[in-house]
Amino acid sequence: MKVMITGDHAGNGIRNEVKKLLDELAIEYEDTGCSCEYSVDYPDYALPAAERVASGEFDRGIFICGTGIGMSISANKVNGIRCALVSDVYSARLTRRHNDSNVLAMGERVIGPGLAREITQTWLETEFDGGRHANRIEKVTAYETNQPKQAAGDR
Repeated sequence: MKVMITGDHAGNGIRNEVKKLLDELAIEYEDTGCSCEYSVDYPDYALPAAERVASGEFDRGIFICGTGIGMSISANKVNGIRCALVSDVYSARLTRRHNDSNVLAMGERVIGPGLAREITQTWLETEFDGGRHANRIEKVTAYETNQPKQAAGDR
């Protein structure tokens, strides 16, 4: 697995914790986040990183800002991205199992480093269930790409 990690000025602490976890798990990653303490604009980091995930260059992405909201909104503007803003382990598991999320967004001002590590590990290790959930993702993808088609369950 290859992971894109990024964040703005408000996500540096948790981003560094997540990178330590990725190193421990021997997961390849690239960090394109801001290493500054001054305010920057989250779309400048989220959009290019999301495009690289959507292109297939990276399998998944982890995006971190103050609340995670700006990163998740920005990432979800890119076709092919299913970014989930997560602040608990249960949601991390279910967004992989049911939504096949390919980008995880977290907020440093919302969760601490220990929980961020636990959320990240759960999200990385959880597989997509497929089945009825795949049908739902096909509907979202069809809408997103402006190619209306009926999913298998509607025929």
